[in-house]
This record gives sequence, structure tokens and C-alpha cells, in this order.
Amino acid sequence: MLKKIIKHKSNTLLRTIYCCSFLSIFMLKGFSQTQGPKEYVDYVNPYMGNISHLLVPTYPTVHLPNSMLRVYPERADFTSDRLFGLPLIVTSHRGKSAFNLSPMIKLPSDLKPVQLYSYDQEEINPYSYTVQLDQEDIKVDYAVSHQSGMYTFTFPNKSNKYLQFNSHEGKLQWDGQGLSGSQDIGNGTRVYIYAVPESKPVAVSGLKGSKLEKSTEVAGKNACIVLQFDQSGSALRMKYGISFIDVAQAKANLKREITDFNQEKLAANGRKIWNEALGKIAVEGENESDKKVFYTSLYRTYERPVNISEDNRYYSAFDGKVHDDQGKAFFTDDWIWDSYRAHHPLRVLLDSDNEALILNSFVRMSEQMKEPWLPTFPEITGDSRRMNSNHGVATLLDAYRKGIRNFDIKKAYLAAKGAITEKTLAPWSGKPAGKLDAFFKENGYIPALYPNEKETIPEVNSFEKRQPVAVTLGTSYDLWCLAQLANELGMKADYELFMKQSFNYRNLFNEQTKFFHPKDDKGKFIMPFDYVFSGGQGAREYYGENNAWIYRWDVQHNIPDLIKLMGGNELFIQYLDDMFQQPLGRSKFDFYAQLPDHTGNVGQFSMANEPSLHIPYLYNYAGQPWMTQKRIHKLVGEWFRNDLMGVSGDEDGGGMSAFVVFSQMGFYPVTPGLTSYSIGSPFFSKASIQLPNGKSFVIIGKNASEKNKYIQSAKLNGQPLNTAQLDHADILKGGILEFVMGDKANKNWGN
Repeated sequence: MLKKIIKHKSNTLLRTIYCCSFLSIFMLKGFSQTQGPKEYVDYVNPYMGNISHLLVPTYPTVHLPNSMLRVYPERADFTSDRLFGLPLIVTSHRGKSAFNLSPMIKLPSDLKPVQLYSYDQEEINPYSYTVQLDQEDIKVDYAVSHQSGMYTFTFPNKSNKYLQFNSHEGKLQWDGQGLSGSQDIGNGTRVYIYAVPESKPVAVSGLKGSKLEKSTEVAGKNACIVLQFDQSGSALRMKYGISFIDVAQAKANLKREITDFNQEKLAANGRKIWNEALGKIAVEGENESDKKVFYTSLYRTYERPVNISEDNRYYSAFDGKVHDDQGKAFFTDDWIWDSYRAHHPLRVLLDSDNEALILNSFVRMSEQMKEPWLPTFPEITGDSRRMNSNHGVATLLDAYRKGIRNFDIKKAYLAAKGAITEKTLAPWSGKPAGKLDAFFKENGYIPALYPNEKETIPEVNSFEKRQPVAVTLGTSYDLWCLAQLANELGMKADYELFMKQSFNYRNLFNEQTKFFHPKDDKGKFIMPFDYVFSGGQGAREYYGENNAWIYRWDVQHNIPDLIKLMGGNELFIQYLDDMFQQPLGRSKFDFYAQLPDHTGNVGQFSMANEPSLHIPYLYNYAGQPWMTQKRIHKLVGEWFRNDLMGVSGDEDGGGMSAFVVFSQMGFYPVTPGLTSYSIGSPFFSKASIQLPNGKSFVIIGKNASEKNKYIQSAKLNGQPLNTAQLDHADILKGGILEFVMGDKANKNWGN
């Protein structure tokens, strides 16, 4: 571009001006977000999806990739015009802030533990936050590190300056140099803080009720300390460290990470770290909106799980002890029911070292718990055993088969086997197996109750119910994963047993309707039955959060057999199409009142929940890849957009966003545990993946656009590719996958 400009300028002065102008732009790169080329992090919009379609929105989280310290502004919802003070640490995805900070220029007569702020000019990016607290004209700037952060408050000149700290349930103490504190966050777990202001306060008070008293130590519910600073200057800086071990470790974390009060340097370092993480996939194309959706989705996949090792130690809520991590970082806060589908496979592809550490953490958790069972919903406060099935086994198999070996696969296998065969299969329960599980082992399905029939199994949650179809199908997949691991380990008897049980989904298949249909304990189908609405709230009496139309396809591990059950390719395609065309059946009000997780609808298909993610790719398996290409472009384009309602349902901290990352690149792991990916349709003209082995894999989408979504032909490393499948080994070798795209379907490609 520069050469072309100079070539057409005959005047020497003009050439000099243009050269200097371009040189200035190049020099600004990395120092200005508003001038010069955009960097990866500049495409991230943390506000995308902050207004939910119905249930839980996304949160504009400020953090570094997979780091312990996370914050986001706390408010009732995005449209609220009041902030609940300022956050210091969010200890779990969707959780409220532990501790709270309130800057003030004057103390109200009825001082409350947490101040409500009118605010304006809010700006959030992954590594920093700024907002104007407009009633008292206080500007707030925030930047984050892994286990520490820093606030800068700009007050009106010559005003009083107060910082009020709140521990919602704990204690706070001023030691003359800094403020320390702790808070109970549940299950015996505590979070600790050590905060240091740049200048010493002139007074320290404790809040008791609504009155301040001279005190340097407070404890109890809403324990508050107020620090008062002198009126000189306008800026007040405060840095802090956090820990799950103790105050001394919080202080050490702060000292290690933030040595001064240079907030600009801290923010610049955070920006660099995010660019390195996001830059593992470099996409090119004309559609700026697609890039923003892509990099925002990729940013969200780094929110969880979090590394809670602190100077090679970590507190484990799984046994209530502090452990030496033996040089292997400990990760937690991972909702595996959501994340096994695409989130873990994406990390296998981009960050295999950390994926190995995460799986190693799963094994440690199982060793530390009372029963040595693989976790299902590991959080900071322990395993909450939410949702249904035990899909952690899928993460183990998927990683192992894709070459990750640096975790103890034998211990992992035994922990997974225990979770599936010794723990109850009743959803949302960590109790030992009981009568329900004995029935499953003997009959190959979870029995259902008739409407209004009284529950007799003590392990069954009164709200979550049995979810018999969802559990039978999900456990069939888990048993297949267990069988494959047993085969890898040479355990022939286990392999044969679990492989046989992996076909249990057949026991609930209704040959007449071609749906998976609940049965009673006598083996009879529950009748009469409505595949849209039967099952009560969230269809939990029979399915789980989604209805029968979604669980009709929940046989990820044996799609050829599912096609056979449905009568072959032609009927399979017809039934897929039927789902996308089937109306809600009631008003939106009535439909969503019963099925609030089932949003993002195209007919009965729901783009809003993880059990649906693989469904658009199923056309590939029945000979119509062009329909997968059409569906993926339509679904991602409609339901994932660069705006406040741009996420169709509960995003689950990366669980759904990973689907977007894969799909926009052009492929997706339909069956975690197999090394193959199902090809969709690339959104970009070029996507370059930097692999952990130092090689790169490049996906070219020649002519790719919203209109040109159909694959006309494909080549892998120069050789024709005529199948809609891609193997992980081919990606690891590095090379180029090239698609020629067009606006009309080539119905012969890939079938």
C-alpha cells in the first residue's frame, strides 16, 4: 500500500509526508487501541449476551485466561442503573463478589455495608474496567493480574476520600500497612484478601450497624472497615492480592505480581497476555461482525476452569486441606456436563499442556473426596454434583485418544468407573447407588413414573426428578467412553461389559414413533404422551431441561446405529427436518413457562442449550453435508451476534461459546472420544491455528461469506478431500485445509 502511494506522488515533499504518516501509524501499534491496526483483544465485546433471552445472561468478566481472580460489575441486570459497589473477586462463574469496595467523598448518615452507585461511561475489556460514579464524580479504573488487581480512584480535587471494604460474611483488619480479610464462601471454604493503598489513611473506622466507631478490626455478617485519606491530590490507588489459603498467601501473591502502583503497566501486561491467548487462532475475512463474535466467544472459553495454585500450593475444598501441587497446577470451577462437548476438545487442540493439568486435577479431586469418584461439577467450594450423567469420562477419553498422556489414566479410569457404577445415577446427587441403579444394571434403563405417581427413591431430587430418558441416554454414552478406556488399558472384561451396556439407549426407543420414550418399571411406555410438553417443568420427569425433540438425537457415540433405528438415511434426514419445522405448539408464554432452557428456537430445535450443539452436524452422517452447511450458517448467524442479546441461552462460561469457535472455523467434535471432527462451513477466508507442537493448521475458505456458505470442493494439503470428516492426527501434522465456497449447494460433495 505504501509503495502504491509513493508511486503516484511525484512531489518529494508529499512522499515524505506520506512516509512519515504511515511510520507513525506503525509505531502506534501496541500503544493505542484507537489508532493503528486492531489486535485480537480489540475484537472482544464482553457485553455480548449481557441481556438474556430468558434465563442467565453472560457477564462482562475482567480476568486473565483461566486465572483465579475474576471480577465483573455487580448489578441487578444489564439495564440496571445502579452498581452494587465495586467487586474484588468473583469466586465462581455466575457467583456474586466476595468482598466489596465502595469509594466515597462523604459518608452518608445511614451508611450501608454496600453502596449503590449511579454510574456512567462504563468501558470493559478482558483485562481492565473503567466507570464514572457520577453522583460524586469519582472516576474508577481497574486492571487485573492472575491473583491480584489494582484500582485507581480519581476524586474531585481537595475532597475527602473514603474507601469502605465489606466482607459479606467474615472479618476485616487494618494492620497499619494494609487491610486483610477473609470470607466464608461455603462448604468450609474461605477466600482471603490483603489490600494496600498507595498512601496511608488518616483514620480507620469499623462499621457497626450504620454507625462508625474507631476500630481496626471487625467481624461477622457484613463486617465493614472504612479508610479515610487526606485531601491532597485527586488520585488514590489501591492494590490487593487474593488467596484461598490464608492472608499471608494473599499478601505474597500481591507482592509477586504487582510491585508498584503503575496501573498502565499492569493493564498493558494484561493486554499482552490476552493477545497471546486469543492469537492462537488468527482469522481473516471481510466481515468485522463475525470476527467480533469469534474472538468474544474465544475469550469466554478462557473464563473457566481456573488455576488456583498459589506458589505451588492450593486449597482443596474436596478434602478441606492445603496441598503441595508438586509442580502441577490445580484447576477447578468446571461444569463438565456443559464443557465436555466442545470446551474441553477446544483446549485439547489449543492448549494441551493445561488440558493435561485439568484432567490431572480431576484425578486429584477423586482421590481427595470421601468416595473416590470422578467429579461432575467441580467448583471452588467442591463438587456440587449437578445435572445428570457423569461426562467427565468423555474428557478423559477424548484427551487420551488425541495424544495427551501426562495424567494417570489408570487412576482416572477407576475414578470414572466408580462415578458411573458406584454413585447413584439420580441427577443432582452424590449419594451411593441404590434401587434405581440396581434396576438400571439389570434392565438397561431408568424407569419413569406416571404423572402424579409418588416418588419412592430417596436419592431423587424433589425438583430435578429422575430424568429417566436423559440419564439412560447420557449414561449409555458414558459407558461407551468407559469401554473405550478399558480397551486402551487392556481390560477386556470391562470393555465387553460396558460396550454391551453402551447400547442401553435402544431400550427406550419407540419403534412406532422413532422417539426415545420413557418406560415404567414393567417395561411399558408411559402413555398418553406428548413429545413436546410431557414431563412437567423443564421436562425433568422424563428428560432434562429440553424436551423429547432434542433428546431424540442424544446418541453421540453411535450415530450409524441411530440412523439404522430410524429407518435409514432418508428417514433420518426427514426427522431432522421435522424438528426444525415443528411449531412450539403453544403460545411463547406457555411454552417458555414450562421449558425456559429451550430458547433459541428454530421449530423444536433449541440453540440455547448444550444438548443441541451437535444436532446440526448430523446431516453429515446421513449423506447431506450441504444441509449441515446451511444450518450452521443460519443458526450461528441468527443466534450469536455482536449485540447485547447476541447469545441465545445460558452460555455457561465457555460451554456454548466453544461451539461457536469450532463452527466458525468450519468443523466440530460431534463425538468427544473419537478423533474425528465433522466438517461444517467456514465463516472466514482464512483461520490459522497455532498448535501446541509448534506447527500450524490453516483453514482456507476461498470466497467464504454469508452468502457463499456451501462447500464446492476441498483439499487437504493439496490432495482432494471428499468426506465431511477431518481427523485430529491430520490437524496435528500441520498443513492446509482448503475449501472452495459458493452460493449454491454442491450436493455431491462429502456424501
